[in-house]
Amino acid sequence: MRFALVGNPNCGKTTLFNQFTGSNQHVGNFPGVTVSIKTGKIRSRANCTVVDLPGIYSLRPYAADEILARDFIINEKPDCIINIVDATNIERNLYLTLQLIHMQTPVVLALNMMDEMRSNGGSVDTAKLSELLGIPVVPISAAKNQGVGELAEIAYETAARHIRPKISDFCPPGPVHRCIHSVTHVVEDHAERQGISPRYAALCVIEGIEDITKSLALDENEYELCEHSVLEMERETGLDRYAAIADMRYTYIESACARAVKRPEESQEHIRSRRIDNILTHRTFAIPVFLCIMLAIFYLTFDVIGAWLSDLMAFGIDQAAALVDRGLTAYGINPVVQSLVIDGVFGGVGNVLSFLPIIVVLFFFLSMLEDTGYMARVAFVMDKILRKIGLSGRSIVPLLIGFGCTVPAVMATRTLSSDRDRRMTIFITPFMSCSAKIPVYSMLVAAFFPRYRGLVMTAMYVAGMVAGVVFALVSKKFVFHGNPIPFVMELPNYRMPSMKTTLLLMWEKAEDFFHRAFSVIFVATIVIWFLQTFDIRLDVVTNNEQSILARVGGAIAPVFGALGFADWRISTALITGFMAKEAVVSTLSVLVGKLEIISLLTPVSAAAFLVFVLLYTPCVAAVAAIRRELSSTWKAGFFVVLQCAIAWVCGAVVYQVGSLLF
Repeated sequence: MRFALVGNPNCGKTTLFNQFTGSNQHVGNFPGVTVSIKTGKIRSRANCTVVDLPGIYSLRPYAADEILARDFIINEKPDCIINIVDATNIERNLYLTLQLIHMQTPVVLALNMMDEMRSNGGSVDTAKLSELLGIPVVPISAAKNQGVGELAEIAYETAARHIRPKISDFCPPGPVHRCIHSVTHVVEDHAERQGISPRYAALCVIEGIEDITKSLALDENEYELCEHSVLEMERETGLDRYAAIADMRYTYIESACARAVKRPEESQEHIRSRRIDNILTHRTFAIPVFLCIMLAIFYLTFDVIGAWLSDLMAFGIDQAAALVDRGLTAYGINPVVQSLVIDGVFGGVGNVLSFLPIIVVLFFFLSMLEDTGYMARVAFVMDKILRKIGLSGRSIVPLLIGFGCTVPAVMATRTLSSDRDRRMTIFITPFMSCSAKIPVYSMLVAAFFPRYRGLVMTAMYVAGMVAGVVFALVSKKFVFHGNPIPFVMELPNYRMPSMKTTLLLMWEKAEDFFHRAFSVIFVATIVIWFLQTFDIRLDVVTNNEQSILARVGGAIAPVFGALGFADWRISTALITGFMAKEAVVSTLSVLVGKLEIISLLTPVSAAAFLVFVLLYTPCVAAVAAIRRELSSTWKAGFFVVLQCAIAWVCGAVVYQVGSLLF
């Protein structure tokens, strides 16, 4: 059996998914975390799987994630829908519930966060609500794992017996009721052939949902009959078709809640959140506070905690390399093999691994901000600024995710309902400094700007954002014409961050880093070692200037002369960085060693190199994600070339101006 988890953003869907499956899916406190379908086995039922769908407010699709969720329900036909509802916002959440009931798929309602509702004096008569909705209602607290087992059993029983909702008509007699009844009669045969509930199909036709209406293949007379019924309804109610249907649903929801729900008093959490928001979302202080918070995080990460842990790990790796080197020497192993292990594996992969603590510490702080609910406020505060450059405030979610990894950030643009906003955000996201660039920044900053480590690292992140803003302003004028759509986002109450969630995110990032280090970066390191160890006749070289790699890199190196690093070793590192940005560090470590990087660059050329790494094309996985989301190879390829050109121009400006000043 297969169960689908469906609910509004921020209602606890992914938390419930984790409780069901034992999975370590990332749980966030702002909309947009779940942007793709995740599937897992239910621990208590070995033969059952559960699918975590993106959070949606309605089955009337605006954004790609809403279309994804709706189409999964229609086409994949799960055995049962588990509809998660935030009990503290029950009226708004039940709007989606009524739409799901109209689809006539078995549905179980999971009333989440009941512990919060009860603690604030509220309650729900679940038996009465179940009677009014015609579906089972189960109170739970997903975060505390309360009622989850009972929910799994009831969902299994509902699916096994294929119990459909007992009620499908929530409309009192009147114009809306007559319209739905007449349109249902017209589309009934067409809907059944498509495997769609006739009532749901009728509502789609009334609300003008084009793709569903087209799939019904109504002839001209049938379509005109439907439109005539809709026009009659609009004339009698004085409302347009969308408002009339919404009014019908909310009228029933309000009636049901009046009979089954005792509203809670304003919670202490909400009172506290309002007081905190007086400062954190203040029209004057919000941006300075956000910048101060981020500056503090970067300082602690790159100057204090992360830097200390990174130095400690680097010391440990160096000691391990020295120990292995002595052991191999004592064993009398072939010098070429010894060079592979020490210079290749330890010199390349080992140096990349030494930056793992910095990445983990950074995401510890970012996870804390996200889990408290502050990230949702950042989106709210940044909306006004983003609108000036042609973006919606909702774009801030993918952009913030981009500081972790460009791949999920590009996927997160599915939450944007406007195709214009979505494409524009996809093109801007790679300018954000992903975590893979941190090892490159850290190595260069430690070598050339050790006294200003935190300041330079912060400047790199700010420079990426500035580049994104400039690119957005230019593309808004020449490419992405029009205005962003209005921005609406729920601001959740502030909550104490979950240490479990934070540790899971840290582990996820560490696991991803290890995976990349011992897959892409490991292979790249071995290839680089081989190419710089042998010449074209496969003889071991005494001087790597005679190697295969020197010939290849030397052909490309002159391109970077205007940037101050026309050395074949630098150009080679930048090429391997296309596979994974961490490979820049491993390549330079294999070719020149971590300490000898100073011999290749000056502080000015190092600054130009940092700017180039910041702005040039993202890794191949990110490019593949961009191609997939845009459904266009040439657009993705054009963007790669464009970013490289932008990086070259900016790097050249930094070097030429810096050379004049210093």
